[in-house]
Parts: sequence; C-alpha cells; structure tokens
Amino acid sequence: MGLTIILAYYIFSQPAITAFFSTLGHLSYPGIFIAGLLFSFGFTTPFAIGLFIAINPSNIYLAAILGGFGALISDLLIFLIIKISFQDEFERLEKTKFFKKISNLIKNNINAKLRFYLLYIFAGFVIASPLPDEIGVTMLAGLGHIRPLPFAILSLIFNTLGILFILNL
Repeated sequence: MGLTIILAYYIFSQPAITAFFSTLGHLSYPGIFIAGLLFSFGFTTPFAIGLFIAINPSNIYLAAILGGFGALISDLLIFLIIKISFQDEFERLEKTKFFKKISNLIKNNINAKLRFYLLYIFAGFVIASPLPDEIGVTMLAGLGHIRPLPFAILSLIFNTLGILFILNL
C-alpha cells in the first residue's frame, strides 16, 4: 500500500497530469464518480484522492455526492463478496476461544446500545477516511450482521462526508 501512495503522489505531482485533468472540465463529474469507485479499495484510494484534487470540481457538494455514489457501488460489491465468501469464516471465528473471551469481556463491560453505536461509528469513520473500506465493511458485514439497505445508507453518508472533507482541502 505504501508503494501505491508513493506512486500516486509522484503521478499527481506532475504538472502535466494536473493540467490534463483541469482541461477536462466537461468530464469532471463523471471523473469524480470514477474516483469515488476507486476510493473504496485500499490500493486505489491514493489514486482516487489524487483524482479528486486534480479534477478540482466547481461544485464540491455535488462532486462529493457523486463520488459518494461511486464509493457506494464499490462498498456494496465488497459487502456482497464478504457476505457470500466469508460467512463460514466469521461463524468459525465466533466459536474460537479467543473471540468468545473478547466478546464476553466487551458484553460484560459495555451495554448493548453503546456497543451498537460504537461499532457503527468506528466502521463509519473507517469508511469515511482514506483507510481501506474493506476494514469497515468487514466489521459491519461480518461482525455487525447488518442488512444491505442500512449498510448502503451508512456507506453513502460516510463516503460522501469523507470525499467532501478531501475536496475542501
């Protein structure tokens, strides 16, 4: 991942690259949507951030929403892959002695509502940040047992906020 950050920094620090994206005025919002698609995957996030900054849209609120929808599509793909592919592993993990011990420790010291909110807040923070969305999505899909619609709403909100923050830099 560090290599992709260095590569993205190198690419987007080139004046020719930023000049190229600034001349694509009529394609800026589709470009923001594509950057949103890239924003959710750990290895492509640095390139998405570079695109967000290089495109420099005139309406950052509209751009954040479009980027949020792009990221939502990627997050739903990650969500479905995790739900289908890793469900057996999550069930096995929940049966391990270590997981049961940690789970009981948390259940005994933190009430259910607070645990629920903390999980969603932490996962939302991970989704909104440039950290790989795979971590937050896995927390919600595997450990949080969330349904697709509430997940989609949460993903859209937090990705939009994260992209808006980046565009405001």
